[in-house]
Amino acid sequence: MIQQVVSHTPVYVWALLAFLIYRGWLASQDREASLRKVALIPLVMVGLAVTSISSSGPLGDGVWALWALGVAASAAAIWQLSSGEIVVNRAAGTIVQRGSWMPLVLMVAIFATKYAVAVMSAMHPELPHSVPFAASVALLYGVFNGLFLGRLARYAAAWQRQPVAVAAL
Repeated sequence: MIQQVVSHTPVYVWALLAFLIYRGWLASQDREASLRKVALIPLVMVGLAVTSISSSGPLGDGVWALWALGVAASAAAIWQLSSGEIVVNRAAGTIVQRGSWMPLVLMVAIFATKYAVAVMSAMHPELPHSVPFAASVALLYGVFNGLFLGRLARYAAAWQRQPVAVAAL
């Protein structure tokens, strides 16, 4: 059954997975990037998660409250538990990102969760109408997204704390 599901998965899904793995591998290395580039992957991952959440399910609009609870909890955890210094160069418009495997793990986890939810929903059409299933998925996506957004918030706060460079006259 699983082999059937995998063989019927569109090519673009595997291309997306390859792209996410590539981006995750890049994130494992120290690099300089603009704040806009730093925000790109977290926002894409939020988009992937949000497109998998539906307020037409058994939780109604409450699904968004569970998602937001997951976001808030994990973003707060990242904010509190992260202690590494963030280097900002406002003159160059860049932030130095320390290499980490966390983005790769999170991107693959979101992808795998989205894929598993789709497969389980296809195999068991009653699952998306189950309150525990819908609540678990929404909360899990929220936790994943909060980890990305908490890290992004730390970068944005460091950017704001850094004085704007003044050009010499």
